[in-house]
Amino acid sequence: MSPQQQVRGNDRVTTNIARTFSEFRTAVSESFVPLHVTSERPDPFWGRIRSASADEVHVSEVSASEHVVERTPELIARADRHYFKLSLMLSGTGILIQDNREALLQPGDLAVYDTHRPYSLVFDDDFRTMVVMFPKHLIDLPPDVVSQLTAVRMNGRQGVGGIIVPFLAQLVGNLDQLSGPTGARLAHSALDLVTTMFANELDVTRGPVDPHHQLMQRIRAYIDANLASTDLGPGQIAAAHFISTRHLHGLFREQGTTVSSWIRSRRLERCRRDLLNPLYGDRPVAAIAARWGFVDAAHFSRVFKAAYAESPSELRSAGR
Repeated sequence: MSPQQQVRGNDRVTTNIARTFSEFRTAVSESFVPLHVTSERPDPFWGRIRSASADEVHVSEVSASEHVVERTPELIARADRHYFKLSLMLSGTGILIQDNREALLQPGDLAVYDTHRPYSLVFDDDFRTMVVMFPKHLIDLPPDVVSQLTAVRMNGRQGVGGIIVPFLAQLVGNLDQLSGPTGARLAHSALDLVTTMFANELDVTRGPVDPHHQLMQRIRAYIDANLASTDLGPGQIAAAHFISTRHLHGLFREQGTTVSSWIRSRRLERCRRDLLNPLYGDRPVAAIAARWGFVDAAHFSRVFKAAYAESPSELRSAGR
């Protein structure tokens, strides 16, 4: 156990209080992914990390003195999980550097970064920030699309950001709400809003209308709207958008995936949400699978366990 003081408000909310730089360095890597942390003023130093998790969504509030955080290639090479992290500056300023881009973040600004590629965070003075860390598969945008937004400042004081930031700020101020039966729904609501913000930002940064991008947006929306249909497949999707199946497969290949893999991952994620939803606590696993297009319960259990490293029943039991 690390030397910093740990205070648990309930079984899922933890506060790590570090009164030395060494304690804070340990707390940072334990709270997120392994990171290299340095400071030009390590003494005196103070830091605090409040955190809670729900269904693989990890929400933290970090307050600390001046320091620099680096995710190095050596640390990445030892990682077996790929996450996105979203930062919302609450007070102070910070600089995020990734993919040859640099974003100056002030209170109300947001930025996303990828733990599977090198990045740096620079804080020159005392600050407070919210960090949402989540597996890449939990949002319905391909990772290579989101990668266009890494280290890009997103304004949370107007437009779509002005709607989303108040929700995130309320969430980090009420971390205890992530525990209990509504936690997973709150976490996924946050990710749905974040996905909306990403999609909006991509539209803004693209400038003139990109027909290729618009087509992929329509296709992904069509797939999500028809996940329950057992007939959903490349032929139906291509016909609905007046393109050839060859063109459709090419579009998904450019995204680093396949049509069938995308459909399966979206169906699995909907099943995962239902399994964690207390409203469906009495519904059989097979019924939930069938609701999202899985007609073979045994096949569903196999692909679910392959994707999430636990069976549907194990996930449901752990979430109770």
